[in-house]
Amino acid sequence: MGIITLTTDLGHKDFYQAALKGSIISQFPAVRLVDISHDIPPFDIQYAAFVLKNAYPYFPKKTVHLIGIDSVFNQDTRYLALLHKGHYFVGADNGIFSLILDGLPEEAVELNIIQDLKYLHFPLTDIFAKAACVLAKGGGLADVGDPVDKVVDRTLVQPVVEKDSLRGSVVFVDSFGNVISNISKELFNKVQRSRNFTLYFRRNETIEQMSWHYNDVPEGEKLCLFGISNHLEIAINKGNASGLLGLHKGDIIRLEFGK
Repeated sequence: MGIITLTTDLGHKDFYQAALKGSIISQFPAVRLVDISHDIPPFDIQYAAFVLKNAYPYFPKKTVHLIGIDSVFNQDTRYLALLHKGHYFVGADNGIFSLILDGLPEEAVELNIIQDLKYLHFPLTDIFAKAACVLAKGGGLADVGDPVDKVVDRTLVQPVVEKDSLRGSVVFVDSFGNVISNISKELFNKVQRSRNFTLYFRRNETIEQMSWHYNDVPEGEKLCLFGISNHLEIAINKGNASGLLGLHKGDIIRLEFGK
């Protein structure tokens, strides 16, 4: 029984999400459909990549991850399917693959499935769904496309590293209001070298201790920790850090380390 996950910006208000699921089930009635998220902000490739990158490793190998972000018809955008670490990904070659994957895919193809003109404006229900079903049924990339040797590269703003400081930015705010930065645990440890630190952010707020859990501090108190994404988070125990601390996507945070 094949698994297809869905990550889209289709939301829950309209019929688009149901149409996509209906198209997949019609082609593969035994499929196991899993919603990763349909609440991606419209066309927000970076947000979608962060969500899927942190979710897909928990699925079994050979799972097919269907990506419906900025996937409307564009004659200059290719539609790809690729294999990476035992997982299949299907979506538009708009830069999102380079943000999800750690390195180049093991194999990639441009989909050669004939477009049904009836669904020209909504390829998710047509080309994408067909390719995902072929792969979920046990087919290979050669069954859905022609080989390509690269994908569109999209580069994110990287943290600024200095001898005694590290400056990053907010890249994601989850549904609990936890604020997640682009500073990885690996980078933090490399620069910190076991030194004391002070984390500075908006409104002259500071944090000087790393927590292991959200409840390491009393309810309503702020903290920082490395969560499931393995990136530095600013949170409030049982509170909304983004709302209460005024932190939003793109805001700068700064770490200064003791001499």
